[in-house]
Amino acid sequence: MIELLLVDDEPYVTESLARTIPWAEIGVKQVHQAASGAEALQIMEQQAIDIMVTDISMPGMTGLQLIEAVGEQWPNIRSILLTGYSDFQYAKKAIQLQAFDYILKPVSDDEFIKSVSGAIESLKDEWEAHDRYHLLLYNRKADYSVLRANLMHELLLGRVLSERTLAIKLKEYEISFQPDAEAAMLLIQLGKHYAAMDHHSVSLMEYAIGNIAEELFKEQFRVWFCKAPHDCLILLVELKPEVQQELEQMANYEAARQQVLKAVIVNFQISVSNYLKGEISLIVTEWFTFPEGMTAAYRSGLSSMYLAAHDESSSVLFLDDRQHQETMSIKSLECLYRPPTLIHLLESKQWDTARQKIADVFRDMENARFSSEHLYEVFLSITNAFMYIAHKSGQFISKIDQYALDPLLTQSIIVSFDKLKEWAFDMLDKLQKELSESDQNTKSYIIKQVHELVGNHSGHELSVKTIADHVYLHPVYLSKIYKAETGEGLGDYIIRMRMERALYLLKNTNKKIYEITSELGYQNPQYFSKMFKKHYHMTPNEFRDG
Repeated sequence: MIELLLVDDEPYVTESLARTIPWAEIGVKQVHQAASGAEALQIMEQQAIDIMVTDISMPGMTGLQLIEAVGEQWPNIRSILLTGYSDFQYAKKAIQLQAFDYILKPVSDDEFIKSVSGAIESLKDEWEAHDRYHLLLYNRKADYSVLRANLMHELLLGRVLSERTLAIKLKEYEISFQPDAEAAMLLIQLGKHYAAMDHHSVSLMEYAIGNIAEELFKEQFRVWFCKAPHDCLILLVELKPEVQQELEQMANYEAARQQVLKAVIVNFQISVSNYLKGEISLIVTEWFTFPEGMTAAYRSGLSSMYLAAHDESSSVLFLDDRQHQETMSIKSLECLYRPPTLIHLLESKQWDTARQKIADVFRDMENARFSSEHLYEVFLSITNAFMYIAHKSGQFISKIDQYALDPLLTQSIIVSFDKLKEWAFDMLDKLQKELSESDQNTKSYIIKQVHELVGNHSGHELSVKTIADHVYLHPVYLSKIYKAETGEGLGDYIIRMRMERALYLLKNTNKKIYEITSELGYQNPQYFSKMFKKHYHMTPNEFRDG
């Protein structure tokens, strides 16, 4: 909304305008009043004035002098002159001072509103143009960020560019690195604090970390920051020429250079901790020639990142410190492979024991020194077990969870203890639910097949064994499933259905007893009569005669 200032040495003029003009309707939020040029300037120091309407003839400072002073200090304010003088010299001077409009007294409300509305439209046009300009700048920077990251990825992954192509890209993307100069690479990993955040929040944190890095390193280094192709952030640094020249004057240049880098890194970690309330760990490569040495440095840093012992607190590993790699111990995750294995537990549907097995693996990891490579080992082992049992049940694991093997998700899982643990238990729950439902559906389908076979029987010998052969199950297992699902033994069901069929035939047909016996699959009429009497407490002849 617009704020407007009325200036006139005759207060009744400003008071009349303030009360009679429908300010809100034309978009003015607040109207201020001043009786002199000095008072007007004082108000402008305290308020965000957008439009000034001033009389020309005032004691002390004239309206033209006031417009000139305002134009020098607040060039975006729209100034409108209000006067009873129609002398062209005033109008000419007002034009020179870039006044927006010139209104003669006595003032017509319509003319006044038209002039102020014009000034408001002019301001809005200027603001919109300003917003468009800054949006273009923002988009340009955003595009540059993507282009810089793509170029970084190409160089990290080993693409060789000609000197001319590289020089053109560095210039176009406003990257100040100099080919053949020495650079160092920092691989940055986010700590435990960030693991619970969603993807959008993590992206914001990574952006903030990049801003902090660029702000702190820029005094002594040229800086190039982006998200790495793998799950970390990359900060490439190159000494500024003037800093390098200063360090080269010292007795031990390399040691001095490393000391400067270490000092900024310490400040970097402290700043991230203070502002973002989370820790970061860093792998710092040896110095290399840019860009030829980038790929080797990246691979070396990435390998060390995966091999480095898991440590939730902030840490820095300099790869020229070989002592760390020589003294680091590697332990096998014995619990992961100790019988019964996870595959065997899942295969036998021992869900609670499988859940305890996974809990034991992560408990042992927490109590021991482990690396990112160990996390990957656990991920592969558990994934293998999950995929085996899913495929054995006739399903793809991606059907159980569409994100189960998502490459982006996998990258974040295999470097985070908490995310890997959460993923393992979540997938186990989904697997149990899906396969339990699948088992239930399978059993329901088997029962349906049994009922269809018994109902459609056309005189062939029918028994538990023949039905089991039809559904490709062992007779004992089939009987167990049927009893569990229906509460009735399969043999009892077959007999009951035969007897109900016999009852129907005796009642509704004139077939002989021996004919009914044969149709129901019985070989002996006497045995059939015995079974019928046991079921209905009378013989077939007694039922028909009765």
